[in-house]
Order: sequence, then C-alpha cells, then structure tokens
Amino acid sequence: MGIFDTNKFESVNQTWETPDDLFNKINKIFHFNTDVCASKENTKCKKFYSENNSCLDKTWDGVNWMNPPYKYLKIFIQKAYNERKNAITVCLIPARTNTKWWHEYCMNGEIYFICGRPKFKGCIHGLPWPLALVVFGREKGIMKSFYLTQKTKRLKLNIKE
Repeated sequence: MGIFDTNKFESVNQTWETPDDLFNKINKIFHFNTDVCASKENTKCKKFYSENNSCLDKTWDGVNWMNPPYKYLKIFIQKAYNERKNAITVCLIPARTNTKWWHEYCMNGEIYFICGRPKFKGCIHGLPWPLALVVFGREKGIMKSFYLTQKTKRLKLNIKE
C-alpha cells in the first residue's frame, strides 16, 4: 500500500499510475485520445496534459481519460463536468458519495462502481476505499457496476439501473 499520512484516506503521493490491465479494458470500450491528468512517466495516451501543461485552462475535446490527483478531486470533476458538451471524459475516482460535489456533478453522469480493489502501480495493495468510473458527455444518471475477475482479468459488466 502507499505511504499514507495521519489521515488514513489521504495519500502523500498524488501521481499513482492507473493499472494497465484496468485501463486497457476500459480503453477497449472508450478508445481514449487524451489523458488529461498525467505526467510523461505515467500517461496512458499519446496526447496528455500534465501539471506543467494543465488541463484546467484548456477546452477539451474527443474522448478523455482522467485519473486525477485525489487531493484536488472536486476541481477536476467540476472541469470534466463543465466540458461534457465538448468531450467525453471517463474519470477514475474514489466513490465519495457523502460529498456535495459527488451529488452536484457525478450524479449527472454515468456511474460505474468498481467491485474489488485495483492495485495502482507502485502500491502493494489496492486502495482502501471504493472506486468508481464517472463518465461525462454521454448519458445522464445511469448507474452500473463492474468487476475485474482476479483469475481471468476479464472485465465483466453487471448492469444495475
């Protein structure tokens, strides 16, 4: 597991790389062209925005992958939500259903709850909180769940609307 500070739900590291197996399965569905929260070392797409070339002051287009720094979730979710008419953005985020921003923004997108604990690159264990994919720019208010089987590494969709 990552090195956590005194708040057991906040990671000191804000650059955990999305697991390749998880990203590849999602990419087969969405065909991403831009990683909007990346670095040269952890980008999942040829085109990417980084801390030095921020996505927050740009207009987005195409189909975007977003694994944002969890410390600034609300800012990045708000940006993805605001860009929903220009682009499709798939956000890998903690399912913080107890927050105001979740209800203001995420509940107006497609929500895919992830069953299990995907292990981010550099971590020994999966994250200690539930994760979700939130999709902006397509349908509104659709909730589904999926899980990655450990033995076969296949993506299985369980549709629960």
